[in-house]
Order: sequence, then C-alpha cells, then structure tokens
Amino acid sequence: MLKKAIVAVFAVAIMVISHQAEAQTYSTGVGLRAGVTNGLTVKHFLGYDAAIEGILHTRWKGLVITGLYEVHKDVREIRGLKWFYGGGAHLGTWGDKSDPPFDDPKDDYTVFGIDGIIGLDYKFVDAPVNLSLDYKPAFNLTDNVGWWGDEIALSIRFTFH
Repeated sequence: MLKKAIVAVFAVAIMVISHQAEAQTYSTGVGLRAGVTNGLTVKHFLGYDAAIEGILHTRWKGLVITGLYEVHKDVREIRGLKWFYGGGAHLGTWGDKSDPPFDDPKDDYTVFGIDGIIGLDYKFVDAPVNLSLDYKPAFNLTDNVGWWGDEIALSIRFTFH
C-alpha cells in the first residue's frame, strides 16, 4: 500500500513538473516593438505566470522607458498562447511637438506617468520566437497631464530558456 502511494505521488509530481515546463515556454525574450511608438522590448518571466517587461521607445522625437509587471494566463486551447494584463510606469522626454494635440508647443517635455497593459503573447512551439500584441494605455502625471489611450503594438522577440 505504501509503495502504491509513493508511486502515485511520484507520478503526480512528474505530471505537474512536465506541465509547468511545457507551459513556461520561455524565460526571457528580447526584440522589437512596433506600433504607435517603436522601440525595443525585453520580457523576463519571474515564475510560471509573472513577468516583468521593459520597453525603450520613441515618440515625438523623444525617448521613453517603460517598466511593467505582467500576469500571464494560459489559453488552454492553443499551446504557447497566453493572455496577460498588468501595469507599471513610464519616464522620458518628448521632443519637438509643434503638431496637434499639443496646445502649448515648446522644445521638450518631461513625461512621467502610469501605464496599464493587456494583450496576447504567443511563443512558437518549435522556434525561439515570440509574438505579442497588446494595448498599453497611459496616464501622464507631468507635462501634458492626462490620458493617452492610443498605444497598440506588436512585439517580436527572440527567446531564451
């Protein structure tokens, strides 16, 4: 009886470990982000469903860095696909903004604010490539205070285990 219990516990442990290894499709991804803003992206998983992402991107002749914490959930019907949500903050500068929607054009602005993110993340099963499509609204707390809800982007990353 004890042997059967030990074998059963061992079998369950192996199934759990193999499921986590399969579901955790990559540990770090580095690549390009294209959309309303363009730049570089690095995503690193802290565990099975938690990741941090750093984005360095350009907008209005400026440079902005964004840091995000993301929670990932499996889409069980499609191997390698997860949906995610999270939040973080951004800091940077915007350069020459003589075009609308800016009421007070000046040489540069310092922007700081909070960000949200929601999207889909797909890791190709047999290739070290990841695609991510997301919506990342932001709220600026300094220059040009207010809601910026226009950022939709596609990221392509080379992945590492």
